[in-house]
Amino acid sequence: MLYQNAHDFIIKKLKADLPDYITYHTAEHTQQVITAAAELALEEKITGDNLILVKTAALFHDTGFLDHYHHHEERSCKIARQHLPGYGYTADQIEQICDMIMATRLPQTPINHLSEILCDADLYYIGTESYYHNAAKLRQELTSTQTPESDEDWLLQQISFLSAHRFFSGSAKKKLQKQKEQTLENLQKQLQQKNNHHPESGRQQAKDLLLAILGAAIAATALKLFLVPNHFFDGGITGISLLAHEATHFNLGLLILLLNLPLIGVSYFMVGKKFAIRTLCCVVLLGVFLLLIPNHPVTADKLLISIFGGSFLGIGIGLIMRVGAALDGIEVLALYALRRTSFTITEIILGINILIFTIAAFKFGIETALYSILTYFTAARCIDYVVEGIQAYTGVTIVSGKNEAIKFQLVNQMGKGVTVYKGERGFLPGSYNISTDCDIVFTIITRLEFRKLKNLVYAIDPQAFIFTSAIKEADGGILKHRKH
Repeated sequence: MLYQNAHDFIIKKLKADLPDYITYHTAEHTQQVITAAAELALEEKITGDNLILVKTAALFHDTGFLDHYHHHEERSCKIARQHLPGYGYTADQIEQICDMIMATRLPQTPINHLSEILCDADLYYIGTESYYHNAAKLRQELTSTQTPESDEDWLLQQISFLSAHRFFSGSAKKKLQKQKEQTLENLQKQLQQKNNHHPESGRQQAKDLLLAILGAAIAATALKLFLVPNHFFDGGITGISLLAHEATHFNLGLLILLLNLPLIGVSYFMVGKKFAIRTLCCVVLLGVFLLLIPNHPVTADKLLISIFGGSFLGIGIGLIMRVGAALDGIEVLALYALRRTSFTITEIILGINILIFTIAAFKFGIETALYSILTYFTAARCIDYVVEGIQAYTGVTIVSGKNEAIKFQLVNQMGKGVTVYKGERGFLPGSYNISTDCDIVFTIITRLEFRKLKNLVYAIDPQAFIFTSAIKEADGGILKHRKH
């Protein structure tokens, strides 16, 4: 086998005849693959004719670009079959070389040890510090052959490719895997930084502030004009605060703040920094309104107190939830307890509330306790109405043309599991016959996380279609997320 003669001929031809837009699959790249193939082959104890065959496959593997950009592997094999007989290669050796070349087609599918070495050599650069330089040249080349991609789409494509890629030979794994993982981590950090650069607009922040003030004011009105003067109670931390207030006559606003503070601290780690800060501000606002509003009963009718007191309280809490915060830390407490018990969130919250209403029954009578339970359920229904029916768990379905970016952020930023359905989007009035294939993304979140998910999706694709469905109970899979 006259390898050196074949080498000189092919390298000269690549330098002279490759189109100008080829900036990555150049003669220089071929030389690099040959060097990497020889290095890996020797480390894998490949010598003699097999070493020459691997180097020859590396030499010819991109010659197809001389003819056409797409399906270049078949064209490379055609060129190999055309020229190699003249350099002393047998028909069997040429077919071995073509098998190695075809194995490099993405996704790589090596069928033997030699093809594993060539596959690793072809993508050797992704396990080195020259990755970014080579990736930039590849992007420049691809821009000339297809529709240019945005920086974010290119970043996602790289992350997807590196995540799916694996080295085959033991030598490549030992030498290249660690650097490849470091590169992948760096790319993921770049993507996260890009997606973090979508701050809420001033208009949205003003709207959130207005809703928070209005919600705290309505909730304080329910407490001071309906519940407190008539010794009625609610569930959750608010109910515990009302019990403590009746027993000690300590300031109700301070009690609500003090009892919520530990749970706000827990929510910082379990839900997120923004949620914890907003919740703290809303609880402080509630305390301020409780100081400003006089303790004056609007009515003495217990049924009216239960219905309207519960309604106003639920509306206030619901408005607070709409801004991505909470006035009552009981759900955070339930999430915390869920990780340490076998009970569901519903069972935990129910157990806490049963304890509250039982104490109220012993201290203030069965009738007051029963009316307080009615108040609680009225407030709960109003909360559900204000936040559009969001339950403890909510199923979210997302239809978007940028589903890859959305899937990546749901999994890596929110720590959610996703399920993907294959579907079609389009079928619009006036263009019913126009549709495109798409991935429909489904995930399950807690209702406290919906605002964050919605902001995340719309930051990636403002045209995305999102709808939610009630989930009464959910278990298994990935329901809890990592720290934000």
